Amino acid sequence: MTGRDHRSADAAGADGRSRLPPWLRSPQGSAASGRAVRRRLRAGSLSTVCEEARCPNIGRCFGRGTATFLVLGDRCTRCCAFCNILRGEPAPVDGDEPARLVAAAGELNLDHVVVTSVSRDDLADGGAAHFAAVVYALRAGLPAATVEVLVPDFGGRRESLDAVLAARPDVLNHNVETVARLYPRVRPQADFDRSLRLLERARRSGVSLVKSGFMVGLGEDDDEVRALLATLAWHGVQAVTVGQYLRPRLAALPVARYVEPERFEDYREAGIGAGLEEVLAGPLVRSSYCADDLRRRVLRRRLSGSPLQAGQ
Repeated sequence: MTGRDHRSADAAGADGRSRLPPWLRSPQGSAASGRAVRRRLRAGSLSTVCEEARCPNIGRCFGRGTATFLVLGDRCTRCCAFCNILRGEPAPVDGDEPARLVAAAGELNLDHVVVTSVSRDDLADGGAAHFAAVVYALRAGLPAATVEVLVPDFGGRRESLDAVLAARPDVLNHNVETVARLYPRVRPQADFDRSLRLLERARRSGVSLVKSGFMVGLGEDDDEVRALLATLAWHGVQAVTVGQYLRPRLAALPVARYVEPERFEDYREAGIGAGLEEVLAGPLVRSSYCADDLRRRVLRRRLSGSPLQAGQ
């Protein structure tokens, strides 16, 4: 992990004063709890996407004693234009990482463990075997905890996704990040249809919850947002997160627009109307934001047998 300044590059002007809209002020949690989380992660030589991606919710989540683990190193083989993850030659796969992750999750008393990774196009399976090893280790070491994996596209390898699904995560998450039209500029090494095929295959596998997420403010318009929500529902996605893109560094894409909070409620209603079971939408929403709460809301609704109506 690094000790980076986690403010967005858009957050301060030359005079150091904030230029973000007021609804994008990041909530803070307990400073003492946050320090305890950082100490425990560093003791286990573990990384989090919270820090590496400069998540605006890091103060709140660390302050509540939660974190999203980043496995397979902190160097990515792709160059997405929105991301703060470092690029470069990745380190060898660390076979001891699953055990250290389980120990940290246990000490943090996590009952829902979220695990993601950088993209590892240098590995024959895209890192799938390591993901599976982490899930198996969590199942053995923390049997009462639920497990959510936020996976890359594994280069479109079906057998890689199947290996992860065979480990029985409770939630399979894969972010499409933005609308298809913007992929050449925003995600030049990714493929929108490939991501849809991954999500559809995950749904057919019978995993309890298939989830995706994307950002607004990268150059899309509202019609494209509504169409994307409907497309995700059509391809078997059950829950979606929608948040505001914030420029993490000066070399990243600038913010095309700041979407007002009321508009996110419109997105939520559009997603529910399109057939999604749940849509968590808001300026500071991220793919692992309130992950366990989102999962529980979906499961409670299924048990009650009452489908969500738009506007609820």
